[in-house]
Amino acid sequence: MTLAHARWKSCAPDKAPTVQVSIDGQKVTAIAGIRVAALLLQNTSAETRHNHDGTPRTPYCMMGVCHECLAVIDGKTTERTCLIPVYNGMRITRCSGPFQLPDVR
Repeated sequence: MTLAHARWKSCAPDKAPTVQVSIDGQKVTAIAGIRVAALLLQNTSAETRHNHDGTPRTPYCMMGVCHECLAVIDGKTTERTCLIPVYNGMRITRCSGPFQLPDVR
């Protein structure tokens, strides 16, 4: 994938260590330790998820308070991506609509 928005181009040195992650099934090279929300803003359209009514949402506070950056990370739903650093092999899936909750009965 390429940068979706030039304004989100990384300021990290060119020789920074990198990891391989997957965003919605597409392989992406990321700077090791960057937060998932920042990676999504770099490599996807501005919206990172959609509400139950289809309204697009995007990370807002970048400190875990607003919950606008939720995504599925390695199968775990409702992860706040602004708090989680990327790691090699991470699978990130942006959300669309309500989450399917597991049957816990």
